Amino acid sequence: MNLRTIILSLFICGLSAAQSDFHSYYSQNFLGFTSPGAMKYGLYGHDNPAILSTLTHPDIYFAWSDLGKRWNDFNHWGLFLAVPNVGFSAVTTKAPGITVTDYKLSTGFGSNAFGIGFGYGWSAGDWQKAVRSDLFTAGTFFRPNPYASVGITGFLPTRGEAEAAFDFAVRPFGNEIVSVFGDYVYRKDRKLNDIKWSGGISVEALPGFRLTGRYFDTKFFNVGLHLSFGYIGISSQSSFDKDNNHLSNIYGIRLGGYDRNIFSSLSKRNSYAELNLLGPVRYQRFRFLDNSNTLSGLIEQIDAAAIDPSVSGIAINTSGMMIDRVKLWELREKLREFRNTGKKVFIYIDRAGMNQYHFASIADKIVIDPLGILTLEGYVAGRTFFKGTLEKLGIGYEEWRYFKYKSAYENFSEEKMSEGDREQRLKLIKDNYNLVRNDIAESRGISGDAFDGMVNSVPIYLSEEALQKGLVDKIGRWEDLKELVKETEGESKNFRKISSLEKFKLPEDNYWGEKPSVAVIYALGVCAMDEGITARKLVNDVKSAATNNNVKAIVFRIDSPGGDALASDLVAEELRKAKEKKPVIVSQGSVAASGGYWLSMYGDTIVAAANTVTGSIGVIGGWFYNKELKEKLGMTTDHVKVGKHADLGFGFTIPLLGLSIPDRNLLPEEQKVAESLIKTSYKEFINKVSSGRNMTTESIEEIAQGRVWSGADGKRIGIVDVIGGLNTAIDIAVERAGLTGKEYHIIEIPEAPWIDFSRFMPKIFGVELKENDEFIDHIKFRLRNNGIPMPILPLEDMELINSQ
Repeated sequence: MNLRTIILSLFICGLSAAQSDFHSYYSQNFLGFTSPGAMKYGLYGHDNPAILSTLTHPDIYFAWSDLGKRWNDFNHWGLFLAVPNVGFSAVTTKAPGITVTDYKLSTGFGSNAFGIGFGYGWSAGDWQKAVRSDLFTAGTFFRPNPYASVGITGFLPTRGEAEAAFDFAVRPFGNEIVSVFGDYVYRKDRKLNDIKWSGGISVEALPGFRLTGRYFDTKFFNVGLHLSFGYIGISSQSSFDKDNNHLSNIYGIRLGGYDRNIFSSLSKRNSYAELNLLGPVRYQRFRFLDNSNTLSGLIEQIDAAAIDPSVSGIAINTSGMMIDRVKLWELREKLREFRNTGKKVFIYIDRAGMNQYHFASIADKIVIDPLGILTLEGYVAGRTFFKGTLEKLGIGYEEWRYFKYKSAYENFSEEKMSEGDREQRLKLIKDNYNLVRNDIAESRGISGDAFDGMVNSVPIYLSEEALQKGLVDKIGRWEDLKELVKETEGESKNFRKISSLEKFKLPEDNYWGEKPSVAVIYALGVCAMDEGITARKLVNDVKSAATNNNVKAIVFRIDSPGGDALASDLVAEELRKAKEKKPVIVSQGSVAASGGYWLSMYGDTIVAAANTVTGSIGVIGGWFYNKELKEKLGMTTDHVKVGKHADLGFGFTIPLLGLSIPDRNLLPEEQKVAESLIKTSYKEFINKVSSGRNMTTESIEEIAQGRVWSGADGKRIGIVDVIGGLNTAIDIAVERAGLTGKEYHIIEIPEAPWIDFSRFMPKIFGVELKENDEFIDHIKFRLRNNGIPMPILPLEDMELINSQ
């Protein structure tokens, strides 16, 4: 029996003496090019169903063999369809007097490091003549690192002998470029002249250009070529005997998910990536019914546009953008990096204030809408005071303030700013103004004095005036950017959604096993045990990341005005323990002051934006109590007590609002205790910052007293290490973890919530009913912590984080 006869009988017909080999591993996978785990996704579960757990996109693959005859001889063909975790195949064989189709349904679950899968096969057509039987398949694979893959597949037919296939592959470079593979089949009835092993190599010489070679112990070999053009691919494989005589060909066509493209490296810069910033920019978005942009997502998109060879620039639509000043600064800095690659930035604005124009000024070209308005009004920092309101309501308030700049409760105790608060707030807005002034002057090529003149003369500029002043480059609508790009570049450019860039479409078969990760942990909102940063849960999140061997570094992003010292300290202590195991980099957002700085102080490196509000190392307290409100409401209270001070917090609850007001103020001896608690807590705060920052307590005391600082000033005085954003913090973490130049991925903690139920809240008379009102929440928080010493900022600064 010659070799071609063996192939025909063993792999194709499955008749006569070879009928028992129908379920053989090699006869089933005759249309494959390598062992299952060596290249891409094998035959999409037809060979080893566990491989389906690594599939990231739908795919269709059609292959046929000519058996050494015409290329369009379809006597043996296979159709393989798959979506992530599920695969279906149909393989048809035609022989004289017999046509049979073998079907298989497979599923696989797991990760890139380990997966298991199961399949069920059945036949149709002349299956009785071909002596087919149902087939159960079970498979698994294990990829402990980027260099090795091991798989085991068991085949259990309802008729005939079971067998097990063992396959392995090695990637010497830890990527898809070279894979050396082999497999072996075990069956009790195995004969010496049966096929039982193969070995070969797969080489991806260029992205999407793959060569395969495979030798079988029956002394014939296959040579294959695969070409991928993105969403479509073609392949061909030829079989030769030991004397190099050609036996047959296999052809294949793939459609579906994007694959590495042989033309991508040859792409010219012929397109602009569109980035639409409509709506809020959050840290995390809801998993369903939420199209919001996120800070990390926008950073990733800009990075993707920077490295994509087909992209020559980025066009940004800022209309309807809702974002805080620090996130804007971070994105501006990222666009500065983008421009340093030689690519251009075009930004469209319609109604822009100081912060939005500061962001837009980084662009090569700014387009303003014909009906657009640009306001350069400067900056103001004001406060609302409720002392008179509380008196009218009949609520008493006593502020316990022992530090010059700690002004968190001035809203309730004063009628205007204290000198300390006025001083620090003026310094903050001057720092922010100078940052914006200098950046705009540099980017737009105007002097700082000229910018001051525009701010201090007529702060509102219509589109024509803005153009005349050199603040913008063109008047037009968003769609007019294409023409401006053509004028600037000297040729037309395609505009494409930034989500269509190659980075976001590539398969993940280039990396085996679980990528090392950097955990970005968010601490957002008031420092409290069960709200805001939710310290009880956050402690466990930090501990989990610290003990996870796959997490190589932690980036702890803070946007918090402080609150409960206990909540801050519990989390800070867990971060201190975590940095004994791995790098912990702190990234400060809009506000990371008071209790927010308490969270920061143990970081290996503290990264803040130039305009972050940081510091405020101080503690304050206060006491709300009833004067006349209860009586005005016609309410009375009564009580019995055991213990002189048992009634300290006793009072009445305002109906509907759920606000509880104590009946009385503190006694003199109680006030002394409160003072002692505040000063003791302050001293502890100073000592902890001194330890975390490796500075003397005296030097910390000089910059403390509850004073807030800008991020730029924070670096100057030593409470901040690096000026930068979240991206900067991640880069530092990657370097400290030894991941530079390596594959890694970012995990965000906590996981994004599922859905925003507040969007379904009803409206009454056209007024939307909100599930929560931030101002009322902050008042309630203070009342719940009435009399407790707190490292916290004023109400106005708490409002800075409402958009997170």
